[in-house]
Amino acid sequence: MGQITVEKNVGGIEGLCVITPKVHGDSRGYFMETYSQRDMAEAGLDIEFVQDNQSCSTKGVLRGLHFQKNFPQTKLVRVIIGSVFDVAVDLRKDSKTFGKWFGVELTEENKKQFLIPRGFAHGFLVLSDVAEFCYKCDDFYHPNDEGGLAWNDPAIGIQWPQLVGEYKGIASAEGYTLEDGTKLNLSEKDQGWPKLENVFQF
Repeated sequence: MGQITVEKNVGGIEGLCVITPKVHGDSRGYFMETYSQRDMAEAGLDIEFVQDNQSCSTKGVLRGLHFQKNFPQTKLVRVIIGSVFDVAVDLRKDSKTFGKWFGVELTEENKKQFLIPRGFAHGFLVLSDVAEFCYKCDDFYHPNDEGGLAWNDPAIGIQWPQLVGEYKGIASAEGYTLEDGTKLNLSEKDQGWPKLENVFQF
Protein backbone atom coordinates (compact mmCIF):
# COMPACT_ATOMS: atom_id res chain seq x y z
CA MET A 1 0.00 0.00 0.00
CA GLY A 2 2.78 2.38 -0.90
CA GLN A 3 0.56 5.07 -2.42
CA ILE A 4 -2.60 4.92 -0.30
CA THR A 5 -3.72 4.84 3.31
CA VAL A 6 -6.95 2.90 3.94
CA GLU A 7 -9.22 3.43 6.93
CA LYS A 8 -11.51 0.40 7.03
CA ASN A 9 -14.97 -0.07 8.53
CA VAL A 10 -15.42 3.66 9.12
CA GLY A 11 -18.25 4.62 11.43
CA GLY A 12 -18.30 1.04 12.67
CA ILE A 13 -19.90 -0.09 9.39
CA GLU A 14 -18.26 -3.13 7.86
CA GLY A 15 -16.97 -2.59 4.34
CA LEU A 16 -17.00 1.21 4.23
CA CYS A 17 -13.52 2.62 3.64
CA VAL A 18 -11.96 6.08 3.43
CA ILE A 19 -8.89 6.05 1.21
CA THR A 20 -6.28 8.79 1.25
CA PRO A 21 -3.73 8.83 -1.59
CA LYS A 22 -0.12 9.88 -1.15
CA VAL A 23 0.36 13.27 -2.78
CA HIS A 24 3.77 14.25 -4.18
CA GLY A 25 3.97 18.02 -4.35
CA ASP A 26 6.46 20.84 -4.81
CA SER A 27 6.48 24.45 -5.98
CA ARG A 28 5.25 23.36 -9.43
CA GLY A 29 2.15 21.55 -8.22
CA TYR A 30 1.49 17.93 -7.32
CA PHE A 31 1.18 14.36 -8.62
CA MET A 32 -0.75 11.42 -7.21
CA GLU A 33 -2.05 8.04 -8.29
CA THR A 34 -5.84 8.28 -8.22
CA TYR A 35 -6.25 4.51 -8.53
CA SER A 36 -3.95 1.49 -8.39
CA GLN A 37 -5.40 -2.00 -8.60
CA ARG A 38 -2.22 -3.34 -7.01
CA ASP A 39 -2.42 -1.06 -3.97
CA MET A 40 -6.11 -1.79 -3.56
CA ALA A 41 -5.51 -5.54 -3.71
CA GLU A 42 -2.72 -5.27 -1.12
CA ALA A 43 -5.24 -3.52 1.13
CA GLY A 44 -7.63 -6.46 0.71
CA LEU A 45 -9.89 -4.57 -1.70
CA ASP A 46 -9.96 -6.80 -4.76
CA ILE A 47 -12.55 -5.08 -6.94
CA GLU A 48 -12.88 -5.03 -10.71
CA PHE A 49 -14.20 -1.65 -11.79
CA VAL A 50 -15.87 -1.46 -15.21
CA GLN A 51 -17.25 2.07 -15.53
CA ASP A 52 -16.19 5.62 -14.60
CA ASN A 53 -18.75 8.42 -14.15
CA GLN A 54 -18.44 12.15 -13.58
CA SER A 55 -20.98 14.81 -12.63
CA CYS A 56 -20.98 18.55 -12.00
CA SER A 57 -23.32 20.21 -9.50
CA THR A 58 -23.80 23.65 -7.98
CA LYS A 59 -23.97 24.67 -4.33
CA GLY A 60 -26.97 23.35 -2.45
CA VAL A 61 -27.60 20.44 -4.82
CA LEU A 62 -28.37 17.20 -3.00
CA ARG A 63 -28.33 13.97 -5.01
CA GLY A 64 -29.74 10.88 -3.33
CA LEU A 65 -30.32 8.71 -1.60
CA HIS A 66 -29.89 6.22 -4.46
CA PHE A 67 -29.39 2.47 -4.62
CA GLN A 68 -29.61 -0.24 -7.27
CA LYS A 69 -32.35 -2.82 -6.77
CA ASN A 70 -31.21 -5.83 -8.81
CA PHE A 71 -27.73 -4.87 -10.02
CA PRO A 72 -25.96 -3.37 -6.98
CA GLN A 73 -22.69 -1.51 -7.50
CA THR A 74 -19.56 -0.97 -5.47
CA LYS A 75 -18.55 2.67 -5.89
CA LEU A 76 -15.25 4.46 -5.34
CA VAL A 77 -16.05 8.18 -5.19
CA ARG A 78 -13.97 11.36 -5.04
CA VAL A 79 -14.18 15.09 -5.73
CA ILE A 80 -11.83 16.82 -8.18
CA ILE A 81 -13.25 20.34 -7.86
CA GLY A 82 -15.01 21.79 -4.83
CA SER A 83 -16.43 20.08 -1.77
CA VAL A 84 -19.28 17.67 -1.02
CA PHE A 85 -20.57 15.83 2.02
CA ASP A 86 -20.86 12.24 0.87
CA VAL A 87 -23.11 9.71 2.63
CA ALA A 88 -23.64 5.95 2.57
CA VAL A 89 -26.52 4.13 4.29
CA ASP A 90 -26.27 0.40 5.04
CA LEU A 91 -29.16 -1.48 3.39
CA ARG A 92 -27.79 -5.02 3.72
CA LYS A 93 -30.57 -7.12 5.21
CA ASP A 94 -28.34 -9.26 7.42
CA SER A 95 -26.06 -6.43 8.55
CA LYS A 96 -25.79 -5.52 12.22
CA THR A 97 -25.69 -1.88 11.12
CA PHE A 98 -28.71 -1.94 8.79
CA GLY A 99 -30.07 1.60 8.42
CA LYS A 100 -26.95 3.20 9.89
CA TRP A 101 -25.23 5.97 7.95
CA PHE A 102 -21.75 7.41 7.67
CA GLY A 103 -20.69 10.64 6.00
CA VAL A 104 -17.36 12.15 4.97
CA GLU A 105 -16.43 15.47 3.41
CA LEU A 106 -14.64 14.95 0.10
CA THR A 107 -12.78 17.95 -1.27
CA GLU A 108 -10.28 18.84 -3.95
CA GLU A 109 -7.89 19.73 -1.10
CA ASN A 110 -8.07 16.56 1.02
CA LYS A 111 -8.29 14.30 -2.06
CA LYS A 112 -9.96 11.58 0.00
CA GLN A 113 -11.87 8.77 -1.66
CA PHE A 114 -14.87 6.91 -0.24
CA LEU A 115 -15.34 3.22 -1.01
CA ILE A 116 -18.99 2.17 -0.79
CA PRO A 117 -19.64 -1.58 -1.20
CA ARG A 118 -22.69 -3.15 -2.78
CA GLY A 119 -25.79 -2.98 -0.62
CA PHE A 120 -25.69 0.70 0.34
CA ALA A 121 -27.72 3.77 -0.54
CA HIS A 122 -25.61 6.76 -1.55
CA GLY A 123 -26.02 10.51 -1.75
CA PHE A 124 -24.14 13.78 -1.45
CA LEU A 125 -24.68 17.46 -0.71
CA VAL A 126 -22.63 20.12 -2.53
CA LEU A 127 -21.03 22.61 -0.11
CA SER A 128 -18.93 24.64 -2.57
CA ASP A 129 -20.04 26.94 -5.38
CA VAL A 130 -19.43 24.12 -7.86
CA ALA A 131 -18.35 20.51 -7.39
CA GLU A 132 -17.12 17.97 -9.89
CA PHE A 133 -17.67 14.45 -8.64
CA CYS A 134 -16.06 11.29 -10.05
CA TYR A 135 -16.72 7.66 -9.27
CA LYS A 136 -15.80 4.20 -10.39
CA CYS A 137 -18.38 1.35 -10.46
CA ASP A 138 -17.93 -2.41 -10.51
CA ASP A 139 -21.04 -2.98 -12.64
CA PHE A 140 -22.50 -1.17 -15.61
CA TYR A 141 -25.46 1.17 -15.37
CA HIS A 142 -28.79 -0.62 -15.77
CA PRO A 143 -31.74 1.60 -16.75
CA ASN A 144 -34.85 1.38 -14.58
CA ASP A 145 -32.93 -0.34 -11.76
CA GLU A 146 -32.61 2.69 -9.48
CA GLY A 147 -34.30 2.81 -6.10
CA GLY A 148 -34.22 5.58 -3.54
CA LEU A 149 -34.83 6.71 0.01
CA ALA A 150 -35.87 10.05 1.45
CA TRP A 151 -32.72 12.07 2.12
CA ASN A 152 -34.24 13.48 5.33
CA ASP A 153 -35.85 10.33 6.77
CA PRO A 154 -35.63 10.82 10.57
CA ALA A 155 -35.30 7.05 11.03
CA ILE A 156 -31.93 7.30 9.28
CA GLY A 157 -31.11 10.68 10.80
CA ILE A 158 -28.37 11.93 8.51
CA GLN A 159 -26.78 15.11 9.88
CA TRP A 160 -26.18 17.09 6.70
CA PRO A 161 -23.66 19.86 7.46
CA GLN A 162 -24.62 23.52 7.00
CA LEU A 163 -28.24 22.53 6.32
CA VAL A 164 -31.12 24.19 8.16
CA GLY A 165 -34.82 23.52 7.89
CA GLU A 166 -37.71 21.66 9.44
CA TYR A 167 -38.78 18.15 8.47
CA LYS A 168 -42.40 18.11 7.26
CA GLY A 169 -42.84 14.38 6.74
CA ILE A 170 -41.78 14.26 3.09
CA ALA A 171 -38.54 14.44 1.10
CA SER A 172 -39.29 17.89 -0.32
CA ALA A 173 -36.52 20.50 -0.44
CA GLU A 174 -39.02 23.24 0.41
CA GLY A 175 -38.03 25.24 3.45
CA TYR A 176 -34.46 23.96 3.56
CA THR A 177 -31.39 26.12 2.96
CA LEU A 178 -27.68 26.09 3.69
CA GLU A 179 -26.53 28.39 6.47
CA ASP A 180 -25.64 31.11 3.95
CA GLY A 181 -29.17 31.13 2.54
CA THR A 182 -28.53 28.94 -0.52
CA LYS A 183 -31.71 27.00 -1.24
CA LEU A 184 -31.54 23.23 -1.14
CA ASN A 185 -31.85 21.88 -4.68
CA LEU A 186 -33.15 18.37 -5.39
CA SER A 187 -34.53 16.74 -8.51
CA GLU A 188 -38.23 16.03 -8.63
CA LYS A 189 -37.47 12.31 -8.42
CA ASP A 190 -35.31 12.72 -5.31
CA GLN A 191 -38.09 14.66 -3.57
CA GLY A 192 -40.44 11.72 -4.07
CA TRP A 193 -38.50 8.86 -2.52
CA PRO A 194 -40.16 7.07 0.43
CA LYS A 195 -38.88 6.54 3.95
CA LEU A 196 -36.79 3.50 4.90
CA GLU A 197 -39.68 1.77 6.67
CA ASN A 198 -41.79 1.93 3.49
CA VAL A 199 -39.11 0.30 1.35
CA PHE A 200 -37.58 -2.35 3.59
CA GLN A 201 -39.97 -4.32 5.74
CA PHE A 202 -38.79 -7.40 7.64
